[in-house]
This record gives sequence, C-alpha cells and structure tokens, in this order.
Amino acid sequence: MESMAKVHVKKSDLVYVLSGKDRGKTGKVLRVFVEKNRAIVEGLNFIQKHTRANPQKNVKGGILPKEASIHISNLMVVCKRCNKRARVGISHMRDGRKVRICKNCEELLDE
Repeated sequence: MESMAKVHVKKSDLVYVLSGKDRGKTGKVLRVFVEKNRAIVEGLNFIQKHTRANPQKNVKGGILPKEASIHISNLMVVCKRCNKRARVGISHMRDGRKVRICKNCEELLDE
C-alpha cells in the first residue's frame, strides 16, 4: 500500500498534466482521493466504461466515456495570477492559518 503524501491539489484547482496520454493539457479538479494519492480532472483521462441497461434508473446500456483518476504526482497547479504551472509552497498567515502559495510569484492559491 502506498503511503499517504501531502496533497498539493485541491478540488476546483486548475491543474496541468505532466505525463501520460493527456500530457500538456489543463483541466479543473473535480475530486481528490487523498488516501490513494489520485485526482479526477474534468475532461481528461477518459476511459470506456461498459454499462448494462437499467430501465428502472433510466440508464442506457453500452460503452460510455468516463473520466478516470490521475496520480497527483503527474499534476501541477496553475497559478491564476502568473498563469503558469507552479510548485506549491505553504505560508503561515498572521492569524495562524496555513495557506498555499505559488512559488513563482508568491500569490495565494487559497481564497
């Protein structure tokens, strides 16, 4: 089992894909699985899911495209201010909160 790493990606972050079949593309994070170190990114890493028809739930059968998870080590956060992919740093606010910052321009990534 993998050890849980500190996750630098959060839901609704804009991320850049570093490796894999979708290398170089950007998308919004829909969901993060901290225990598996994986995230689902909107519009990227599609797989084909075979589904059986279920008339009670109004589900059509067939082969449907579905977004699969990507390992978070293959993702980099895109900074809103400098519009570049950036490493994420941690900064301490005066009120004691920890916030994520862009290592390029020192801009806050958390609102």
